[in-house]
Amino acid sequence: MAKLYFYYSTMNAGKSTALLQAAHNYVERGMKPMLFTALLDDVAQIHGEKGKIASRIGISSSAIHYDQGTNFWTAISGNVPNCVLVDEAQFLSREQVQQLAQVVDEANIPVMCYGLRTDFLGELFPGSAALLAWADTITELKTICFCGHKATMVVRVAADGFVEREGSQVEIGGNERYIPFCRKHFNESLKSGLCAGGTIRSQQRSALPEQDEMDSPIGPQR
Repeated sequence: MAKLYFYYSTMNAGKSTALLQAAHNYVERGMKPMLFTALLDDVAQIHGEKGKIASRIGISSSAIHYDQGTNFWTAISGNVPNCVLVDEAQFLSREQVQQLAQVVDEANIPVMCYGLRTDFLGELFPGSAALLAWADTITELKTICFCGHKATMVVRVAADGFVEREGSQVEIGGNERYIPFCRKHFNESLKSGLCAGGTIRSQQRSALPEQDEMDSPIGPQR
């Protein structure tokens, strides 16, 4: 029996790598996977750019773009793939998660969704909230904080190196601005405005006066 799977994590835990490996396993056995990724950039839509899922280790695959207007039941039922894999699943709507559940239940096609659980303020994404409620199997993909403990949260840093405490939940590009932390160091970073452990010390040092560095809750930025 097919299932709806949700693989979640914070940033830089290998979600796209795991998705691409799963897709490769199907292709290697002569099966047809159907890959989707979120369309977040209006420029890409205007120019008709094709979707692509890429991992930090250099592997990639073409994919179908989806946006808030995509009906997954309609898109998938006409293709009859052996499995469906969805990247950036945090951007799904509740209705789209229900459509993917329909694909599983009525077409008997397994659906594997990969995405972030929470945003840079620790709030659930709509798609992730729906998947946590509707998925048959929920699996955490793990990465680590600088302290060595499991990272479960992420902060977003501005160009000056300070931790952002407000702003849009979704920003196009700039994944290098997102730093994974354990809950303790996530809270410390939000409270102080500086990345705990000096994760981006060189940026913070150039942005702060020397006295401010000495008074910082995390000590001198050397």
